[in-house]
Amino acid sequence: MDTATEELRKTVLENARQAMLEGSGDPMSVIVRTVFSHSGSRELEWDELDSLIRRTYLMTRGKLGILDPLQEDVDVTEIMVNGKDRIFYEKNGKIQRYGLSFDTTEDLEEVIRNIAGSVHREINELNPIVDARLEDGSRVNGVYKNVALNGPILTIRKFSGKYITMNDLVGNGTLDRRQADFLRALVESGYNLFISGGTSSGKTTLLNALSDYVPGEERVIVIEDSMELKLSHIENIVHMECRNANSRGKGMVTMADLIKTSLRMRPDRIIVGEVRGGEVADMLQAMNTGHSGSMSTGHGNSVEGMLKRLESMYLMAVPLNVEAIRAQIAEGIDVMVHLERDSRRNRHIAEMKEVLGYENGRFILNDLTGEGGIKNLKKAEERSAEHVEILCRGTGSGDHPGEDIF
Repeated sequence: MDTATEELRKTVLENARQAMLEGSGDPMSVIVRTVFSHSGSRELEWDELDSLIRRTYLMTRGKLGILDPLQEDVDVTEIMVNGKDRIFYEKNGKIQRYGLSFDTTEDLEEVIRNIAGSVHREINELNPIVDARLEDGSRVNGVYKNVALNGPILTIRKFSGKYITMNDLVGNGTLDRRQADFLRALVESGYNLFISGGTSSGKTTLLNALSDYVPGEERVIVIEDSMELKLSHIENIVHMECRNANSRGKGMVTMADLIKTSLRMRPDRIIVGEVRGGEVADMLQAMNTGHSGSMSTGHGNSVEGMLKRLESMYLMAVPLNVEAIRAQIAEGIDVMVHLERDSRRNRHIAEMKEVLGYENGRFILNDLTGEGGIKNLKKAEERSAEHVEILCRGTGSGDHPGEDIF
């Protein structure tokens, strides 16, 4: 950007902001008038002037500046800013490049600082990373330019206000009706489930849909990094969220802290949004101490890959013998569900496997992915008569009873 254009940009932005502070006129009118009255505008093409007007107007509207239209678009699920002029977004499952860019790195930094400040955090060269949640529930990650070599990085995972049910997941092809009925029976009968998958594979969406089937009379503890799950049908519920440290490095509350304290709250079952580290040890302790029906999610490339990751994460917290860790994993988790996205970006269940145990250096897994479903569920024999009755009766969906699935 040459000196004349930079001067014009600064003048337009200052005049627009001053007009907003004074309430002396419509910001767009002020911007247009300032642009066309400035001598520097004669050196610009019409598309450059139009872009300048649009960017300036957006920069004066709110704390996200030129990103506001993306934040307001309900079909946009993720916003990815890789430096001031490389902005991408995901809409309807497809990643696209945004037509606007920030004029300067400082403009992008200001947006990131505004977001951090709105949740009482700070980002600078001494604190170059910020994780936050916007008022609407969207998750934000910002990385300062002294860490990110191609300029400040901003990623916004938008919070969807739309509640997706199991019927919706069947309708969009994530799973079929038989799988939906199968998973419903597992939740109702108190099996411990773990959902794995890659980024944006639909783990939290499936967990939220499965939570609909938790019996309403149970006491449920929900623990998340950022609040995403909705369990409106349960009255006796405790919802807890992790907390980052303040600017002085104090006040952090980790997921492991919350899982530990949840065990003193008399839960029937515990739902953990996503495990990423040493909190796996506490989660498995909960699953192994009578809290049947607990559920969680994690990043993994397959069921077997997720089991290996759980081992590694457990070791981050407790330096136990690997054999003992694997035995606890096998004892605590009943069924693993793995989600994937295909080449067309469509989500689907790729694997469902029952964890039967651990022997001779390997996990014993029972494949439930095919049509056999609950008929092949070996742990059903160990359950109480009440649980077996739930599994055998066939659950169906909505108001229509399904076929027997055992």
